[in-house]
Order: sequence, then structure tokens, then C-alpha cells
Amino acid sequence: MNNLLYFIPPEKHNSDDLILLLNSHPEIKFVSLVAVDLGNNHTDEKIPIEIFKKDIENFLNSGVQTDGSSVFLPKIAELNNAKVDIIPDLNVKWFIDYNHDNIDPDTNLPIGTLIIPSYLVHDEKYVGSRSVLKSAISNFKSQMINLFKTNSHLLKEFGINSTDNIEDVILTTATELEFWVQTPGDKADIENLSTSQILKEQYWKRTIGPVRTALEKSLELLNKYDFEAEMGHKEVGGIPSSLNKDGRFTHIMEQLEIDWKYSTAMQTADNELMAKNIIKDIFVRHGLDVTFLAKPIEGVAGSGEHTHVGVAVKLKDGKIINLFTPSDMNKYYLSSIGWGALMGLLKNYEVVNPFITSSNDALNRLKPGFEAPVCIVSSIGHKVEIPSRNRTVLAGLIRDHNNPLATRFEIRSPNPTTNTYLATAAIYQAMLDGIKNIISANKTNEELLKEFSKSVGEEGFYLEKDRAYRSEEDVFEHYTEEERNKLFGIPPATVWENIKNLDVYKDKVKILNDGNVFTKNIIESFKTSILIQWTTELKNRIIPSNMELVRSCKKLHDSNTATDLDVVNWEKINEIRYELMKDSLNKKSLFTKIREAIDNKQYDLVSSLQLEMNNKIQLLKELYLQYKKNLFEIIE
Repeated sequence: MNNLLYFIPPEKHNSDDLILLLNSHPEIKFVSLVAVDLGNNHTDEKIPIEIFKKDIENFLNSGVQTDGSSVFLPKIAELNNAKVDIIPDLNVKWFIDYNHDNIDPDTNLPIGTLIIPSYLVHDEKYVGSRSVLKSAISNFKSQMINLFKTNSHLLKEFGINSTDNIEDVILTTATELEFWVQTPGDKADIENLSTSQILKEQYWKRTIGPVRTALEKSLELLNKYDFEAEMGHKEVGGIPSSLNKDGRFTHIMEQLEIDWKYSTAMQTADNELMAKNIIKDIFVRHGLDVTFLAKPIEGVAGSGEHTHVGVAVKLKDGKIINLFTPSDMNKYYLSSIGWGALMGLLKNYEVVNPFITSSNDALNRLKPGFEAPVCIVSSIGHKVEIPSRNRTVLAGLIRDHNNPLATRFEIRSPNPTTNTYLATAAIYQAMLDGIKNIISANKTNEELLKEFSKSVGEEGFYLEKDRAYRSEEDVFEHYTEEERNKLFGIPPATVWENIKNLDVYKDKVKILNDGNVFTKNIIESFKTSILIQWTTELKNRIIPSNMELVRSCKKLHDSNTATDLDVVNWEKINEIRYELMKDSLNKKSLFTKIREAIDNKQYDLVSSLQLEMNNKIQLLKELYLQYKKNLFEIIE
């Protein structure tokens, strides 16, 4: 397999080089233009490579057309105006995706598909997720150059003689991918998983059997795609697997993490999309199921995808300057631009969060007690000399005194289902607002530290008066829920509460609009797509699943051996079952109320009823477990 071609760099994206490469690799039989819509769905099609080669110039310039049914762009690509163009991006790496189950008889190699990351265009406007990130990158770069031109003190801070010396502004990002693997069909033992998690029995432990093999092969293959894999390890979730009499491992249920090197913002998002496919294919070939859900198992640690963001300038002499790093790392935490970026993110996070946490699954992960952030708060470290490693905050400052280029922010709220293109775009738009305001204020570094560390009720020149933004404490253990809400704001508990912020915080939405990045049409289309996904999943998946749970909670005790406690426990359980699911002539169940509220588009009511349902379902599970534990014999 050493002769396989795994990627094509941007400098080769011309007809002559492409024809030469494709002719020398006849195992590449197809081309797929991969674009990502606003619902985080990506396209995939099989275009025979010969068709691509015959009309290659047209493909590179005009791509292919679709009627819009293959992408989710509500309020944009409607039935009466549905034509959408898929246009190749010539400025990022292209990948070759190999099907190891389909071997080319002529070459004896797996058949490959050339994956071309692409843009979606409707009515001559770029409308997809990659397009939004492209606009955000362009907006950030142009405004940063303008800030350097109009603020001489900024040039002095970073030791840059003139803006003419700046060749490029570089937005660097990286994601850490967590996921669960298991033997197909196995059901989770919640108690066992929870106990193992509390005892840290699996965290960074040695992998064995097919999990080890698949993990090692994943790292090897990622490197062939030039991802520069940095680490793969067990995460906190999981239980030991079993070895059957045939020497096969069974009952595998483990949480893993794989990390690879940072890149530019667009390339990082593309790499992540490809990496998920690579990882899933390899684990499936080893008989293991993979899920990238944020919270696949209730009551156990979910999967995060911590996102690292940074900004640098490249000078014409080749020198790279990290714009978050202060002039003196032994004296200051951050540069003025670094302070602006962090404060901009936190101040505007209410309108960033909808693009990060946009599903029922994602909201289920963000709960106290599972190392997932629920508060808009950051940590920079107790002292300048001591780096922050506070795992309970939304955004942490990462610093290395020996490496000024490493200064960056780790945003801990994203998960594997987050649309990285939209999330990254929103993050940089929010950061840009803070940077512009902090630079125009022309404050000293000490004044910026004071602003960031302000208390609730203390006036700030940029940050909001009724909020605090910094905590070096464990925000779950040090504060009560009431204290957290007062200090850092009340976190959204449902998808509706989150996306509604795009209507509530109109001034902050303008920051997303800045530079025509998140246009009104894009935001409205995104909101509609998320609303459809939320209500459809709630009505057609979550409620039916909960109905099966209610039905599975059956009376198990024998009247001859039951105690009064068993009877009381069952009565409590049965009462909750009726409240959740059973309608009568004069009373509707909670499930029915939710379905009717969805049909009537009463989304505030749907949101509150969903929370009520979630609480009752959790109580039902707990009571039923207690009930079963007190029974000598279980009658089915």
C-alpha cells in the first residue's frame, strides 16, 4: 500500500498536474465534491474519474450542480429556487478515500475516491458552512491588517516596523477528537461504567486486542494523510473487555481520544471531517462500532472535541509572531490582542454557543460533574509563572514559557457533532469584536488584566457590569448553582433556549454579521435547520425511545415475598409512568403535551415540557433501579 496516493496539495490543483497524477494512479476511480450545508450534513457523490478528466477545467471552475434536495439550506434553497452549485476549493488539500473492501483487479489496490472539499453556491451567493468560515477568515485578516495600519502602538507592541512587512495573518486551530467504540449490539452497563469512571480505571490505560490494533492503524493512516498524528489514548469512560473461550474479545466499550497537529482554520475543519471517516472505517474493519455522539451513554462522561484557536502574523522575512503572546511572558499573561480575543469570546458567547451546541445530544453533555463546561467563564492561571489547567471553565489559556508560538485558547464546549466550520467562524467573529474594542481603548496590560478579573457589579470599559468572567477555582465545587448563575449567567438547558439567543441578543448578533460573514439569510436558515432537527428528533426519536423505557419498567415483585417498601416503590414508579405516557379523557400525558406543542409551534412550551420529561425519565430510571435491587426474585 506504500504506492497509494493519499492527498494532493493545493499547488497541484491545476489540470496538467492533476491529469499526470491521476493517470499514474489508475486505482483512483471516482471523484466526490464534498460540501457541508448549514445542518452539518456533507455531500458525497461518485463521479467516474474519466468524466472528471475529460472536462477537468470546467470541473475546477464550475463544479457540479444539484437541485438542492441533497443539502439542507432552509429558507435559501427552496423548492421553487433549488439549484445549488458545488464548487471545488482549490486552496486546501484534497484527499483520496480508499475502499479496502473493493480491490481493483488490474492494480490489486483498493479503489480510491478523490475527495475535493467544496463550497455551496445558490443564486451566485456562497451559502454553506465552508463559505461562512471562508468569509470569517477573510474578514478577520483584513480587519487585523487595518488595525495595524491605524494603531502605531500595536506595531510597537509586537516589534513590527511597518504593515508593509506583514505578509499574512494566520488563523491556527486544532481539535481533539473523543469517541466511543464498542462491540456492535452490546448494551451499556451504566452502573459499571459510572463506577469505572469515578475510579479512573480506564483513563490513559493500555489498550488491548482489536481496540489497540485499530487505534494504532488509525494513527499510522492519519500520518499517511499528512495529519501528523500526535497522540491516541483511552479517555475516562469505559470498562474492561472480556475474552471468550475462542480467544476473541467481547463486550468492548471504551472511550478514546485521537489528536493531530494544528493547521489553518479551514484545513483543520477539513482534516477533522476526513479523520472521522478514516477512524470509523478502520474500527469497523476490526469489528467495532464507533460513535461520535456527544453523549451516547446517559450518566457517563460524554465526548468532547476541545478546540484550540490562535492568531499569528507572518512577516515577509519569514518570521512568525504569535499575536496572543505578550512582549514579556514572565510579566504578562497575554498581549493586548490576546486579551481582546478572550474577552470578545466570553462577552459574545451567547450568540457563539448556538453554533457549537446545537442538538439534544450536545446539550446532554453539558452538565455539572462530567468535566464539561456549563458557564461562560475562563481561567488564565493563578500566577503568570503557573499555566492554567482548570478543566471546569469554558475557555482556558494555554501557555508555554519556552515556546511563545504555543500561546492559544482551548475552548472546551465543542463536541464531535459540532459544525467546526460554523463554530470556528463564530469564535473568530466574537474575538475580533473584543480585539477591536481593546485596541481602540489603548489600555495598559495591567488595566486589561483588571478588566478581565472584574467582579459582578463592577463597571468595565468593555465587559458587562452584571457578570464575572474569570475563575481559577473549580466552578462546580467552589460555587453553588445559584452562585454560578449569578456570576456567569444561566446556561441554556435546551436547544430552543440556545438558538433563541440569536433573537434575544440582537446587538451581539450584529457582531456575527460584521463583514457580511453571518448574513441574515444564513442565520435564519441555520436557526430553521436546527429548529427542525430539534423538534423532529424530540418527537420521532426521543419520545418513542422514552416510551419503550416506560414500557420496560414492569412490575417485578411477587406478593408472597414483597415487602411494603417494594409496594411503595412500585406505586411511585407506576405514577411516573402514567404521568409520562398515559392519556385519559380529562388528562393528557407529558408525551402527548410535547407532541401537541411541537405541532402548534409553541417552542417555549416544548422547551419547558422537555425539561420536565427529562427530569421524570431520570427519576424513573433511579427509582426502578432501587426497586429491582430490593427483590429476591424477579418475575418477568
